[in-house]
Amino acid sequence: MNRKTLTALVAASIMGLALPQTASAKCRTGNFANWLSDIKRQALSQGISRRTISSALDGIRYDPGVVRRDNAQGVFSQTFLQFSGRMVSGHRLKSGARKIRKHARTFAQIKRRYGVPGQVLTAYWGLETDFGAFLGKSSTLRSLATLAYDCRRTGLFHKELFSALKIIERGDLTARQMRGPWAGELGQLQFLPSHYLDYGVDMDGDGRVDLLNSAPDALASAAKYMKSLGWRANEPWLQEVRTPRHMDWEQAAIKIKHSRAQWAKWGVRDARGRALKADGLKASLILPMGKDGPAFLAYPNFTKVYLEWNHSLTYSITAGYFATRLAGARKVSNGRGANGLKFADLKLIQRLLKKRGFDVGKVDGILGSKSRHAIRTMQKKYGLPVDAYPTRELLARMR
Repeated sequence: MNRKTLTALVAASIMGLALPQTASAKCRTGNFANWLSDIKRQALSQGISRRTISSALDGIRYDPGVVRRDNAQGVFSQTFLQFSGRMVSGHRLKSGARKIRKHARTFAQIKRRYGVPGQVLTAYWGLETDFGAFLGKSSTLRSLATLAYDCRRTGLFHKELFSALKIIERGDLTARQMRGPWAGELGQLQFLPSHYLDYGVDMDGDGRVDLLNSAPDALASAAKYMKSLGWRANEPWLQEVRTPRHMDWEQAAIKIKHSRAQWAKWGVRDARGRALKADGLKASLILPMGKDGPAFLAYPNFTKVYLEWNHSLTYSITAGYFATRLAGARKVSNGRGANGLKFADLKLIQRLLKKRGFDVGKVDGILGSKSRHAIRTMQKKYGLPVDAYPTRELLARMR
C-alpha cells in the first residue's frame, strides 16, 4: 500500500510512480554485485549494523522476473460490476463479518484512537490478502534490491530497500521473515517498508511491530496511515445513489464537488429512492460505468483517503463499496443496464483518441484519468452525454 502506487496482484500489488534519480540512488552503476557492495557501504554510513546488512543482503541476486512483471503490470480492464462482483463475493462478505465479530474489541480501540471504522479496515484486509491468508512468498529483499537496481523507479525502491534494512535493525522482523508479493510489500495490509516504519503500530503490546503475523498490529497500522491521509471520523466514505435520467452529466467527476443539498436539488436520491440528507456535506458524483451504470456519491474520506491508498478508481470504488456492504448496505444496482465495451474496442478508442492528439498514455484498454478526460472532450464535441464513459455510439462517431 502506498500513496503513489497502484495494485497489481489481484488488486493488491503495488505499481509506483516514477521518481527522479538522485546522486545517492543511481541505477545500474556497474554490475549488480558492485552496485550491491555500494548499497552495503551506504547502509553502514546510515548506522545500520554489519550484522543486519549481512543477514539481509549477502547472497541476494538480481531477479529479471521481477522486472518483467513490473514492466508488464496494469490495473484490470474489467468494468466495475465485473471486478466488484468477483472481489466482493458472498464468501468474502461472510468472512469479513466473522472477522469483525472476532476482532470487535480491537476494532473498537482502533476507532477510538484513529476514527476509522472496522468495516473500512476489514474490506481492505480482505481485498489485499484475503484476511491474511495470502501474504506472498517472494523474497522482499531480493525484489526491492532488483527494483532499486533497475532504472525505472530507482528512487522509490532505493528508499524502500533501506527502510527494509531499518525494520530488521529495529527488531521487528528478520531478513528470512521478509516475504511477500513480488513488488516488495509486507504484511496483511500490504505496506511498503517505509510505511511499515512510519505507521507501524504495536497494537497487541508484544514489544514489536509485526504486520505479517499480528492482525491487531496490521489493522491499527492501516488506520494510523489512513488518519495521516486525512480520514474524518464519523463521516461517510461512499454512498450508492440513483440519478435522474436527464441531468448535467459534466458535473459527475471526482474533482467536482457539490453539497448533498445541491445533488438532491438535481434529483439525485439514495439507493432506495429516498431523498438525500439535504445538508452542506460536500461530495462528488462518480459514474464508473457512465450515466446508465451504478452511481455513487464520494465523500472526502473517499477522495482524500481511498484514492491515495490506491489510485485505481475501479479498485478504490470496490474497496469502498465492500466496506459499505459490511456496514449493512445492499448489493449494488446495475443502474439502467450499462454495458462495457469489449477490450479490443477500448484499445481502438484509445488509438483513435491518440490520433486526434490526446495524451492517453499507453494504449492498453485501461481507462485511466487521461483517457476519460479525452473521452469527455469528444463526447462534448459530438453532443453526447458527457459522462466520460465510452459507448458504441461514441466509437461509431470517432470512426
